[in-house]
Amino acid sequence: MRTKDFQGVKIYRIPPEAKRTRKDGTPRDPKRLGKVHFPVFAADGRSVVGFMVSPPDVAGMIKQPDRFVARDAVRVYEGVIAVDDAKGSYDAAAAKRLGIDLDTCIIWTGMDVVTVQGTKLGYCSDAAFNPKTGAVTSFTLTGGAAAAALLGTIEMPVRYLKGYRDGAMIVDDEAATLELSGGAAAKAGEASAKIGVKVKQGAKVFDEKGSVAVEKGSRALGKQLGKTRGMFSAFKDEFKKASGSASSSSAKGKRSS
Repeated sequence: MRTKDFQGVKIYRIPPEAKRTRKDGTPRDPKRLGKVHFPVFAADGRSVVGFMVSPPDVAGMIKQPDRFVARDAVRVYEGVIAVDDAKGSYDAAAAKRLGIDLDTCIIWTGMDVVTVQGTKLGYCSDAAFNPKTGAVTSFTLTGGAAAAALLGTIEMPVRYLKGYRDGAMIVDDEAATLELSGGAAAKAGEASAKIGVKVKQGAKVFDEKGSVAVEKGSRALGKQLGKTRGMFSAFKDEFKKASGSASSSSAKGKRSS
């Protein structure tokens, strides 16, 4: 399964077992919790522990803070993605149950990717993981939406991951030799490019604006990570602010007043 399978998807709350059936015997509809914003990885970056979910705006204009939802509490219910509506499914209680510290967790999606020696490889756009254990098997690296469409992306095995430094995902130098796949040029037999310089060129020529919001958000997130620990809530605020969602909601509020 991939993290992109969840991003932007509506997620619902499963009614308590005693309230799942109406008096007429029909199943009760689950209530909407929000939309999945982005995946949350464990402190070592090698497993998905949950998702940040953006609740609906109050009265259509007041933003509510994202909520952390544990991965193991998410399942299919009545044909939709839903979460068991119990204390241990959310936020601090979920973290305690899972034995993790949210303040040391990390968000790879959108973060710049750099080798140990400093070669820039674009950014992390996705991750493949085991839905039962959360273990990550690979990360998808790209130079941007248009560059990916033309040149393809890199599927980097998790073993290349070294850690985090200065606002970026740090990977083994050998990751720069991995081949691109899936792009239009590659399908036409015209691409033999590696992820390094050619991906950056493709991003510059064909995708100057395509991933700006995501990349700005990831840089702001990285800066917060680099400054201090214990600021998980600040990471979310910085990501939204840099990507423009916070300013948009602010402007929306002003227009409504």
